[in-house]
Amino acid sequence: MNITEEIQELKKEKNAVILAHYYVNSEIQEIADYIGDSYYLSKAAVDLKEQTIVFCGVSFMGESAKILNPGKTVLMPDTTADCAMAHMADEETIRRMRNEYEDLAVVCYINSTAELKRHSDVCVTSANAVKIVKALPNQNIFFIPDRNLAHFVAEQVPEKHFVYNQGYCPVHEEIQVQEILKEKELHPQAKILTHPECPQAVREMSDYIGSTSGIIAYAGKSECMEFIICTETGVRSELEKQNPGKKFYFTATKPVCHDMKKVTLEKIRDVLKNGENEIQVTEELRAESVRPLQRMLELAR
Repeated sequence: MNITEEIQELKKEKNAVILAHYYVNSEIQEIADYIGDSYYLSKAAVDLKEQTIVFCGVSFMGESAKILNPGKTVLMPDTTADCAMAHMADEETIRRMRNEYEDLAVVCYINSTAELKRHSDVCVTSANAVKIVKALPNQNIFFIPDRNLAHFVAEQVPEKHFVYNQGYCPVHEEIQVQEILKEKELHPQAKILTHPECPQAVREMSDYIGSTSGIIAYAGKSECMEFIICTETGVRSELEKQNPGKKFYFTATKPVCHDMKKVTLEKIRDVLKNGENEIQVTEELRAESVRPLQRMLELAR
């Protein structure tokens, strides 16, 4: 029995389901029951009948799944797989902003710890942030933790006043304009598709800006046959699967999230076998951090 067959057997035995983010390696995506971006996976987790969720991604994703599904077991293949940006805000700054601005909504990107979520009014993903911020009654928006996504949303919602945090995604932050231009020289017909976690200079030269799922959808609908992709390389797997005739290029310095790549087939098999690496959230933290997540799901409907 090979490792994939072993995982399938263990899944049946443990009444388990495997969720995988687009940024994990392709062999993980191939064995997953659900593949998607943060928003899709957070929605999917709520409706699952299986008792055990194996979350192939980084820690904040498993934490969100546990917060939304307190009665289920959520296992992480690698507990050290983390997101640097998820920690790039703090309670003290949130409190200061609430004192400084009346009519303030603290809008928390789902790429954040449960501790940050508990101090926020609503969560958002890159797929629904614009829609949700527009729907909020508040005039002042403190957007945490990502400054690049915050600026992108502010451009779409000019009627609101934004206060910016200084967090960022190290992977998207390092995508270089010069390297994109080099790819454009090599592939002049290619459209540039960009995640809003990228810096403003990269967004300004793009043909499309959107979430990972948005990028995949755009590439599928477009008549163009070549694309320069400005997000993590793991998305190539789904792009090529859905668009076998199209070409996808990345910058010379490959945008790789090494934490996402920590997830392996062996680690998935092992957590299914031994039940280790279970996400634990105290009831107090869960009760406080679930509110902004539930509000996100309501407003995004």
